Amino acid sequence: MHKKNKSKTIKRLLSYVAKEYKFQFIIVFISIIISALVGVVGVQFIKVLIDEYITPLITSQVKDFTPLLNTLKIMALVYLVGVVCTYLYNRLMINISQGVLNKIRKEMFEHMEELPISYFDSKGHGEIMSTYTNDVDTLRQMLSQSIPQVFSCVVSMVAVAIAMLSTNVYLTLVVAAMVILMIFVSKYLGTNSSKFFVKQQEDIGELNGYIEEMMEGQRVVKVFNHEEENKNSFDKLNEELCDSVTNANTYANVLMPCIMNIGNVGYVLVAVIGGILSVNGILTIGAIAAFLQYVKAFTNPLGQVSQQMNSIVMALAGAQRIFELIDEPIEKDEGYVTLVNAKEENGKIVEVKERTGMWAWKHAHRNGTLSYVKLRGNVEFENVTFGYKPNKMVLHDISLNAKEGEKVSFVGATGAGKTTITNLINRFYDINEGKIRYDGINVEKIKKDDLRRSLGMVLQDTSLFTGTIKDNIRYGKLDATDEEVVEAAKLANANYFIEDLPQGYDTVIRGGGEGLSQGQRQLLSIARAALNNPPVLILDEATSSIDTRTEKIVQEGMDKLMKGRTVFVIAHRLSTIRNSDLIMVLDHGRIIERGNHDELIKEHKTYYGLYTGAIEMD
Repeated sequence: MHKKNKSKTIKRLLSYVAKEYKFQFIIVFISIIISALVGVVGVQFIKVLIDEYITPLITSQVKDFTPLLNTLKIMALVYLVGVVCTYLYNRLMINISQGVLNKIRKEMFEHMEELPISYFDSKGHGEIMSTYTNDVDTLRQMLSQSIPQVFSCVVSMVAVAIAMLSTNVYLTLVVAAMVILMIFVSKYLGTNSSKFFVKQQEDIGELNGYIEEMMEGQRVVKVFNHEEENKNSFDKLNEELCDSVTNANTYANVLMPCIMNIGNVGYVLVAVIGGILSVNGILTIGAIAAFLQYVKAFTNPLGQVSQQMNSIVMALAGAQRIFELIDEPIEKDEGYVTLVNAKEENGKIVEVKERTGMWAWKHAHRNGTLSYVKLRGNVEFENVTFGYKPNKMVLHDISLNAKEGEKVSFVGATGAGKTTITNLINRFYDINEGKIRYDGINVEKIKKDDLRRSLGMVLQDTSLFTGTIKDNIRYGKLDATDEEVVEAAKLANANYFIEDLPQGYDTVIRGGGEGLSQGQRQLLSIARAALNNPPVLILDEATSSIDTRTEKIVQEGMDKLMKGRTVFVIAHRLSTIRNSDLIMVLDHGRIIERGNHDELIKEHKTYYGLYTGAIEMD
């Protein structure tokens, strides 16, 4: 990570602490300072005990232990203060770290909900999940352990250095020489381990993403006997992770023993030189004993700081990925036309609060006036050109006019642009050229939430969520009554199987509908759309993954749902779109044929070939 990015990330992390935990953080640092100083004072007590109490007692004929006991009581009190401060700052840091992580996770999720679909189309879901789990966990370790420990070690080392200098300059120079060697070794080993720890986090994200893909695609894997190839791909990613973890931990695990052994060499040198100084009357026995403790009190924290730096570097790399997610540009919405409940009074449209079954577009004009347009479901494309990438267009000069209550169907090979058209209707993506109008209003003027509220979608891949059957149907209309839920299920032909479930509508489903057939999941999706009662409906290959018998039941449910609505249908089974008012055949993003079923059959072109089987639709 670049130094500039690192300092920026640290400042941003600290801002979370400063906003809500400033007072607690001050207490933490004061407690750390006191706890660290207690260790130094404790070592100083050793010198005092030996030189002023123990040695005189040994040489004195009168054995009075009262002064020694009083000093030991003071030492016990000092150490008790240190224990209390250590407990206090550790407990507070747990509260602070969990509070900060709670806020970061909340901010991440709230921001993620505002990101455009294009972000999720371009990012692996496993990689995003790794940000929520692994990267957040590295932050927890840094905030609750690494930062307090590093600060405590630094304070201890500064205090010990001052104490050593005040005891003996020559011995301090010996320790300084050892410290310089330690810093050189820790910098070399720490830099290498940090590099591999960052690589480790990246590899974990990639591996998680791959595992998620394989879990979601197990049926495809089994059908195509792709197990061995998947194992090989997994082994490759796993080996990369293993290498980065091994290298990171090799350097990290070697670091502490190296530091400790250098410290031990320093300890021996101090003992030898201190002994010489003591023999020559320059140092007392108590001073030597204290200085030897200072050596340990200085070298041990240095090793701990070096070790914790890996955790800090890893956490900062994780924090950077977290902030990258939080900083992703949210979905832009410059619309100002909103969708409101309405009713007609004296030939005029009036806005009301309660649901009336009638909707209207509320247009706030610059002069302060309001106008209302009844939502009918007329959708018009005018010379629309679009590409997911600026240099690669997917749709070319698309024009269509779907009128209220009409059923418009798209057919064509995979990649022809059928689903892309529906993505543009609900503005998951914005067009490059042309216009899309909804009831005569440019969709760019309509607020996206209101636009999507007027649209219902039933997709090939159903999305059910952990909760009851009732909750899943109610997903698009949270204030719906139980009676409305049941009516929607009946409309979708879902009631018959729901009532056969153990707890009926209160049956809890998990894992996207585990335990339900594909057809049953699809019926629940139709019921959900029916309850929302949208004027415009998009059916994206909704029956392509179910058997013919189930398709008949699902199709009956969809026919009821489509009644009186403007419907856009994408279908591989052409038998389901024979009754469409308008069928458009797409090829490489262009409309090559349009008309109803009978008209297109008479033309004996692409649609005729697709319908008769002369041309296969891949």
